[in-house]
Order: sequence, then structure tokens, then C-alpha cells
Amino acid sequence: MKRSQLQATDYLAYYKQYIDLTPDRTVTDVLEFGMLQTVHFFDELPGSKHDFAYAEEKWTPKEILLHLIDTERVFTYRALTFARSENSELPGFDQDAFVANSRANAATMEDLIKEYVANRTATIALFKSFSEDELLRKGVASGGPLSVAASGYIMCGHEVHHCNVLKALYL
Repeated sequence: MKRSQLQATDYLAYYKQYIDLTPDRTVTDVLEFGMLQTVHFFDELPGSKHDFAYAEEKWTPKEILLHLIDTERVFTYRALTFARSENSELPGFDQDAFVANSRANAATMEDLIKEYVANRTATIALFKSFSEDELLRKGVASGGPLSVAASGYIMCGHEVHHCNVLKALYL
């Protein structure tokens, strides 16, 4: 299934901003391509920027990368849950609490990139295991609809969004 096959009823309207940042390819293609782009981006980020925040209460690139990892874990769990037990309902998560408790800045960028690759590799394997029927299954997350396929595109577009913010405000 390609991104253009998603329906507006597959996700909350808020997530359209992320989905629109992804190419019209299969979700596994987008996950694989996104991994290459994201690894290259964070690998090339100057070391002087790893622990930098452009303003008080803003996240550092290390915190952003771990936020991407954590968000992917949440959305992958949602996808797995809905693929295996359609019509389930899952709560939202507090991204600010996750970042505040992440200890991301104590890690090296190299270790965070390795964690990202391990996580994304597992996500790709999971999405490759889904049938077309499973990709269409839905549940409720954060109080709104979410299909298995939409969760994959949201993860990828969310990643592009944060890399764009880093380019604009940190480089």
C-alpha cells in the first residue's frame, strides 16, 4: 500500500502534517529510506551541536533523536496492537515527560544512532510482516482513529519534521 491510499479516517487530522512529508511509496520503502536519511543527518551533525539547545526549555539534538526513537516505539506498539487486535484503544503519551526522563544528553550521539538503527531495523521487519489487510486495520490511539499503515507514515514524517526543525534552528 502507498501513502496516497490512506484515507482521512485512518488518522487524526493533526497527523496529516507528518504524513504529507513522506513520499508516495510503500510504508516499508519509506521506513528504509528514512533510516538512511536520518542516520546520515545525525552522523553529519557537528559535535558542537549535539548538546546545544537554541533556547531555554528546547530539546538538544540528542534529545530529539531519542524522542524520535521513543515515538517510533510507541507508534510501532500501536501498529502491532491494531494489526493483532483490531479496534483496540490505546492512550496517548506525554512526549515532554519522556524527554525529561530520557537521560539522552548522557549518551553519545554514536550510541543514540546505534539505538535508532536497531529500533528502525526491528520496525521495518515488523511492517514487512504485515499483510495488506493488516495494514488497513485500525484502532483508537490518543482518542482518535489510527490505522496500522498510517502509524508507519506518521513515524517517518515526524522524523522529517524534526530534522527540518534542526536544520532551520540549529545549523
